[in-house]
Amino acid sequence: MQPADAFTLTLIQPDIRWEQPAKNLALYERLFPTQPTDAVILPEMFTTGFTMNAAGVAEPMYGATMQWMQKMASALQCCIAGSLIIAENGHFYNRFVWVYPDENQEPTCYDKRHLFRMGKEHETYTPGNRQVYVAYKGWQIMLQVCYDLRFPVWSRNNPHNPYHLLLYVANWPQVRSYPWVQLLKARAIENLCYVAGVNRVGADGHGVYHSGNSLLLNFKGEPLWTKQDETAVYTHTLSYPDLEQFRQQFAALQDADDFGWVG
Repeated sequence: MQPADAFTLTLIQPDIRWEQPAKNLALYERLFPTQPTDAVILPEMFTTGFTMNAAGVAEPMYGATMQWMQKMASALQCCIAGSLIIAENGHFYNRFVWVYPDENQEPTCYDKRHLFRMGKEHETYTPGNRQVYVAYKGWQIMLQVCYDLRFPVWSRNNPHNPYHLLLYVANWPQVRSYPWVQLLKARAIENLCYVAGVNRVGADGHGVYHSGNSLLLNFKGEPLWTKQDETAVYTHTLSYPDLEQFRQQFAALQDADDFGWVG
């Protein structure tokens, strides 16, 4: 399917209420855009913050938050996406869920591959084992979560069938904001794609401060938008013709190393 010429993305950078899903969902309803958009992106663990108290706050796959996401996607007629804590078959997952406006379409899900051992995430959650892409309006979108950003081979674009947008959701603290920004730029440059990094602001339940620095980048790694230290909502329309023209003029993907991709 030929990608639509335009894809409109809304990024929400909130101050997440610690382990209070109902309050957070009410907050997002107030922040959702009133103008048309194709997808609204929320941060990592958008219902709870980055907590290791999975047993206390995890939900089943089709629990209250998923039902809310489907309701909002249908009402706004756009996709709703972000990661939340899912309990499944005796395991906990930091799961990035992409919900479609069509209630009959199954969500696309990606389980975070790289678990942040400095925060002992690997002791609580089960890692994913596969790369996941969303196909929507002809756009190919790769889903990634926070610490995945530090592992470029995991997100490397496929030279045989390149994606168009690389999407990171995060709870990335202010103390490491410099690598957050630089690595997002690197991912855009090396993959010749749009990149969105959606982070939170405010202090979490452990007093760790997050400055946000959510970032939208073009295929050259140039910032289209960023915001620091405050709740923010931003909507931007990405251009497929601009992306394709640049890839034709600067065809670096044709010389990319093959990491075993097929097709």
